[in-house]
Amino acid sequence: MKKILFLSLFAACSLTCAAGGDPVIMTVNGKPVLKSEFEYSYNKNNGDDVIDHKTVEEYVELFANYKRKVEAALDAHLDTLTSYKQEFRQYRDQQVLPTIITDADVESEAQKIYRDTKDRIGPDGLVSLQHILLRVGQNDDEAVKMAQQQRADSVYNAIKGGADFSELAKRISQDPGSAGNGGELPWLSRGQTLPAFDEAAFSLAEGEVSKPVLTEVGYHIIKMKARKQLEPYEQLKDDILSFIEKQNIRDAIAQNRLKEMAQAGQKTEEQVMDERADSISAISQEMKYLIQEYHDGLLLYEVSNREVWEKAAKDEAGLQNFYKKNKKKYKWDEPRFKGIAYHTRDIKDVEAVKKTLKGHSFDKWADILRVTFNNDSILRIRAEKGIFKKGDNGLVDKEQFKVANATVKEIKDFPHTSTYGKILKAPEEMNDVRSLVVGDYQDAMEKEWVEGLKKRYPVVVNKDVLKTVK
Repeated sequence: MKKILFLSLFAACSLTCAAGGDPVIMTVNGKPVLKSEFEYSYNKNNGDDVIDHKTVEEYVELFANYKRKVEAALDAHLDTLTSYKQEFRQYRDQQVLPTIITDADVESEAQKIYRDTKDRIGPDGLVSLQHILLRVGQNDDEAVKMAQQQRADSVYNAIKGGADFSELAKRISQDPGSAGNGGELPWLSRGQTLPAFDEAAFSLAEGEVSKPVLTEVGYHIIKMKARKQLEPYEQLKDDILSFIEKQNIRDAIAQNRLKEMAQAGQKTEEQVMDERADSISAISQEMKYLIQEYHDGLLLYEVSNREVWEKAAKDEAGLQNFYKKNKKKYKWDEPRFKGIAYHTRDIKDVEAVKKTLKGHSFDKWADILRVTFNNDSILRIRAEKGIFKKGDNGLVDKEQFKVANATVKEIKDFPHTSTYGKILKAPEEMNDVRSLVVGDYQDAMEKEWVEGLKKRYPVVVNKDVLKTVK
């Protein structure tokens, strides 16, 4: 999730020189940045839905630091990593691939779908039917089969005598898919139903009712409601195009076109996509910036992860030292319970859990419980381990914080409950507030890193151009 957010944080273009009417707004380590690049990034990240709206002057520092980090990533050759290249191409190609085809290509596919459908339907066209089914199983004895045949004959005679087909279908048809709708079936072409049903149905005239027809599932009485040929293409065009979009057929069309282009040019598909991305970027500023956004965003994520996020999270000595220096910052406004809330199948395990954990460090508890109580096919306990404040867990609220109306969640087959641990007025070790310490330590490392980048990659801003940013 963090990576996806980074991809949309900033946008940058790949131009390194001023274009007509597009002056250089700043240089980063001697490399020019165009006004259009900064303007695009600023407007994208300061829309109406942004809470922390920045002025142009405030945004300059953010943008400059972003550019410095990308420079650091490039100097570290992170853009040469196979994993980076693959991920960048994946994001980029999602945007570029659809441009390989035109609306005319999609309509051509729609016409092909129409022709194929018309050929499949054939000269007999489509029929609208109702039917009543009286089921006969393959393993039913002769007496059952005979009874259903006689019942089918009676139903047929009743219809011929004037009984309402729809009402009979609702009352006695054993086809759950159509009975409630008076036996109505969707428009059908030849070959879509069982052979015997198919033959009988297409031999009927409009309004005609068939005698009982035996198929593999039972006896059918069929009524022909209407016949038609497939509507003209123009009448169905919008429906077919909608079908193409919903079924992602457009992507398949583009993939096929990509293969054709690669074969025709004796190139790899990757080469074709590279050329396509370059050609679109040359004429579409929006696409150019979007592709650069993916390129730089992934680099920014990777270098930040290496230099700050992951580095800080794994630096145990650094975290401990940071915690000791800033211990006063991590006070709690109310006590916490450090321990477990647990449920057991057997009442004997309530005390067994406490004896097992006694004397062991908190970070080992989960493994000890798993090995001791849940190491076979039958779970003996269900436990939640953590540092709880009032309101986090009903069982902890009841037993430790003495909340009179606390609601304890019941777990089926685990009727016995208890807690084990201790109440803390303040954190007793760094791990008690680890997530907060890691976050603050990352912030501190980020600031230190940025200060180093400022010395390494100087930025010079053209203030006159900056004043013209829209």
